[in-house]
Amino acid sequence: MQGTNVFALDTLGIMIPSKPKMQLVTLAIFSLLLSGCAVSTGQNQEMAFGHVHGIVDLGSGKMLMGTHTGIYSLNSSGEIAGPIGGNDFDAMGITGNSRVQYASGHPGPNTPSELGSPNLGVVQSVNAGKAWSPVAFTGLEDFHVLTVGIKNEIYGLGSSSTFLRVSLDGGNTWANGAPIEAVDLAVTPSGSLFAATPEGVKVSQDNGLSFKVLAGSPALYNLAPSPNGELIGVDVKGTLWRLANSSWEKFGTVNGTVEALLETESGEVVLVDDRGIVMIKGKEAKVIYSTSGAH
Repeated sequence: MQGTNVFALDTLGIMIPSKPKMQLVTLAIFSLLLSGCAVSTGQNQEMAFGHVHGIVDLGSGKMLMGTHTGIYSLNSSGEIAGPIGGNDFDAMGITGNSRVQYASGHPGPNTPSELGSPNLGVVQSVNAGKAWSPVAFTGLEDFHVLTVGIKNEIYGLGSSSTFLRVSLDGGNTWANGAPIEAVDLAVTPSGSLFAATPEGVKVSQDNGLSFKVLAGSPALYNLAPSPNGELIGVDVKGTLWRLANSSWEKFGTVNGTVEALLETESGEVVLVDDRGIVMIKGKEAKVIYSTSGAH
């Protein structure tokens, strides 16, 4: 386990480019994310398990991380173990809850052939990442973005189409939604589907058939649903935002680029940025796993 650091949220900083350069920075970040490339400032050493694609809340302080080198467990103390079940695939788009988890990506050296190659399509686990089975698009599609709702509806953005892929029955059947250029998706418990796009945050209330821009929304590139039905996200300036009662509220800042973002069922915000894995409770942020000295 790595050492921890505790500090107030208002002391967390990020170097912000001057205003004339901000539009170029915004376009550069969205361009890289849309192409499937990770964005890094290069300020810290990479964590031992590589890039973190996403974090899933399993409840009771337990989480699951999808990384470049496989599936890892994480707890609120910053203890990490894995790859869970020997699953070493590049776990793109990981999403889910305590009951079921979904992912995509590419096979690793020891990935069972039935999960697909060169792309995994959509794969599923019902035992907290210990074992995975193919669901759809096996061998064909690489979903960099997946999100699942409380009714087991799945939305994804794949590598071969600009159309949103939609399944309202846990992956049994699929249809195309609206064409959309987005770097992240999040579906809230109320069923609202949000998308982070170069034009701003968009929302769909019809299961992805159409989207509209939320006027006045910040330029978010990473989204996560809140258990109470709200939305959180991080913008290109490093500010954390919460959408509550149709209004945007700032609640903190990050260091560098956020790789993964989560709000747990108990209200903690967990994110991965240049410091490592950070947990935010109220107004206090704590680095529970530091990149400093990680190999």
